[in-house]
Amino acid sequence: MTRNAAEAGAVAAPAAGMDVRVWDPVVRLFHWTVVTGCVLNLFILPEGKLAHRYVGYAVAGALVVRLIWGFIGTRYARFSDFVPTPARLRSYLAALAKGREPRMLGHNPAAAVMMLTLMALLASVAVTGWMTTLDAFWGEEWLEDLHGTLANGILVLALLHAAAALVESWRHRENLVWSMVTGRKRP
Repeated sequence: MTRNAAEAGAVAAPAAGMDVRVWDPVVRLFHWTVVTGCVLNLFILPEGKLAHRYVGYAVAGALVVRLIWGFIGTRYARFSDFVPTPARLRSYLAALAKGREPRMLGHNPAAAVMMLTLMALLASVAVTGWMTTLDAFWGEEWLEDLHGTLANGILVLALLHAAAALVESWRHRENLVWSMVTGRKRP
């Protein structure tokens, strides 16, 4: 492994038959809570009804837990482990464009930016959804439109995130979706 790859958090070639715990239960529970909540609220539950609101509050609660866990959690859950500097992001994107991006155990810099963006959108959807229940904003169409637009932004980015996970799984010969179920990846 080159020095730049080591500095970027890349990992060495895998040892046969071994794996390592990367995604702890809090990270995985957050991920699948958000996936389930977004599917329910975007496609199944009627907008603005009680079930829609409770699912939104559950996702907001999971987001609060994940934000706290980003400071006190396990290694790969901590923001300090994966939030990239601009230089590190540029370097990773340049390597990605050449098809030579390093494989990483935790979030790569592009995935980290996607995760942070999705978390910001989740927070914005939660706040605007809650605001629509307040007397001060009751029936405000601009707020409902903003809430819907932000939710649709989550959908678009989530689809891009899923596609990127599939492409990265193929490129690095590992099942990233399954690793978010088991919490384990090859070293």
